[in-house]
Amino acid sequence: MAKESPAARIQRIKLEKSGLEVLADIKRYAADSSIELNPEDIDRFKWYGLYSQNKNLQPADDENLYFMLRVKLEKGAMTVTQMREVAKLSHEFAKGQATLTTRQDIQFHNIAVSNLPEIFDRLQTVGLSTVFAAGDVPRNVASCPVAGVDHTELIDVNDTIDAVNDYFRGNKDLVNLPRKYKVGISACSKHCMGHEIQDLSFTAVKLNDTVLFDVSVGGGLASNKEIATHIGYVTKEQILEVVKVVSVIYKEHGLREKRTKARLGHLIAQWGIEKFTNEIETNLGYKLQETQTQEYTTYAKREHFGVHASKIENTSYIGCAINGGKLGASGLDSLANALESAGATTIKATSTQNFIITDVPTSNAQALVEELATFKIDANPSAFKARTLSCTGLNFCKFAVSETKDKAVELSEYLEAKFPDFEDTLSISLNGCPNSCAHPHIVDIGLLGAKVKDEDGVTIPGFDLILGGNLEGINSSFGQKAKLKVRPDQVNGVVEKIVSSYIESEHTVIHDFMKEKVNDRDFIENLI
Repeated sequence: MAKESPAARIQRIKLEKSGLEVLADIKRYAADSSIELNPEDIDRFKWYGLYSQNKNLQPADDENLYFMLRVKLEKGAMTVTQMREVAKLSHEFAKGQATLTTRQDIQFHNIAVSNLPEIFDRLQTVGLSTVFAAGDVPRNVASCPVAGVDHTELIDVNDTIDAVNDYFRGNKDLVNLPRKYKVGISACSKHCMGHEIQDLSFTAVKLNDTVLFDVSVGGGLASNKEIATHIGYVTKEQILEVVKVVSVIYKEHGLREKRTKARLGHLIAQWGIEKFTNEIETNLGYKLQETQTQEYTTYAKREHFGVHASKIENTSYIGCAINGGKLGASGLDSLANALESAGATTIKATSTQNFIITDVPTSNAQALVEELATFKIDANPSAFKARTLSCTGLNFCKFAVSETKDKAVELSEYLEAKFPDFEDTLSISLNGCPNSCAHPHIVDIGLLGAKVKDEDGVTIPGFDLILGGNLEGINSSFGQKAKLKVRPDQVNGVVEKIVSSYIESEHTVIHDFMKEKVNDRDFIENLI
């Protein structure tokens, strides 16, 4: 009998038992620790936001299997009440860990199965859920965190995002997609949603006093490293209908033979964009509108830092930076206290592991900024802290080969000390494995987890250097490997040399400098 392929195995277990049905098994395992976890159920745990965790930080005598648990934050939103409960759960069950993600979620580590029923119940009491936070399902809908409050947005799309979330939330008809499925909706003037790397996205553009939405499809990173293709325009009222049509097309026609060839972009590559668009239009019963493509903000400038007047009278929003999304239980406690004292109620996570406080009374905004700074949350961050991403890394992720979270903080602080007056927009990513959770291919400087040799020729965790990534609509480009292996102890010095060389160069655009230098062997070899 032929060996079952990974794709065939996953497809079989999804058909044998829906991922949503595994909740009963989670409760059964939690109630009786003597029951051995079924590996196939562990795969289904993803439908409730769970991934088995690296044992890297576990004591040698601790044989328990711990999990990362991702909590969906719809529209990236988390209220003070939710923050306090998430902080309590982190203190009690996650060893104080809590981290914002690039999908505008928050995740825990060190979660034991025995605690899951209580965690799920307590999240539910404050309106939070882990359902569809992972697995072969629609993931959290990406959106602009200042939707509805930003004066420069083209139109308020909160109601549309809500409608799409209502359609996706726990939808049993979408419980078995070929792979994960990422949708984005935004009317942000700075294009912060990152439509270029979504499976399906809708980005507002104003044409002749009419707001339409650019429909782009097939974007992605990792195994589907493609910039999304523009296929036409729709009105705001048509977005939900298009989402439904594309979701069903993906469900019914998506490729399932190989896990690495199962994203929506792979189906589009097989069919061709014309056939795919025709299939959408046939199901819609009308054609997408045609007009000129728009220009997009360059990736490193897609941010909302600082204090800004809100559309809501006498209210401001504050864009804040944290290091690598690391809030932790204590940070959540401090943040909740600060917001409550200032009369604010809500934050919204960003796609860069930062967040926006959306509803601060204007009279209290500056005092809140000063208080946040006392626990290292910055409304006016350095170029390095503002745009340095990091994935879960070796400490917790079983796929990682290199540590990233602490290294990202160290690198950011090192660069701040070396270049205190640097004011350009530089984006950096530390990614612990060949996957792209921290988006290393779309930043100026990417560090991708890899095995390297130390001075004695011993293989150790390290990084491949990637330079020149950028998102900017049709002008987007993925970074290229510079063919340089970097040890962890060399990271700070290598990045310092790159930044110094840029400052000394005649370039005024970092992206152009990186694109030029990635193939300059003398430059690359002199970095170490």
